[in-house]
Amino acid sequence: MDAITLAALAAYPGQLEAHYGVIPAEYENWRPPSWDGIPSEPFTPIEQVWHVRDIEIDGYHERLRRTLHESSPLLASIDGETLAVERSYATRDSAEAFAAFRHARIKTIELVTSLTPQQFVRVAVFEGRAVTLRGLMHNLCSHDQQHLAGLQWLLARMSAPEQS
Repeated sequence: MDAITLAALAAYPGQLEAHYGVIPAEYENWRPPSWDGIPSEPFTPIEQVWHVRDIEIDGYHERLRRTLHESSPLLASIDGETLAVERSYATRDSAEAFAAFRHARIKTIELVTSLTPQQFVRVAVFEGRAVTLRGLMHNLCSHDQQHLAGLQWLLARMSAPEQS
């Protein structure tokens, strides 16, 4: 795996927590009047954090495991909006999410840094396309960046002047 992607994956838990840290506490469940243009899934700040935690564990850990141990598995997409409702993201504690996410990301990095070149080219099918395990890691890194952008997008909407 290339060093820049590994560094981005390793740095992300701290970046996510820092971006979330500038959200005023009274806005952790804030929803804009419209989600048009959000660069991530349409989640409130607290939902963004829990979503990232669940995608790491229920999504990418499982996808990596299956790609390593099965022949061309069909990897499931996760319905984040359904999970947000089923798991009551809006009522959960962000500190718990951050702790679980940091632990999960460490496991991801440990796994990825232990892989051989042959393992990185193992193929799965994800979202209708063939993807290598290396490609899955780039997808994960992209997903991370989308959620930082989502939090910044929410901050922009929170600070927008009222329109009549």
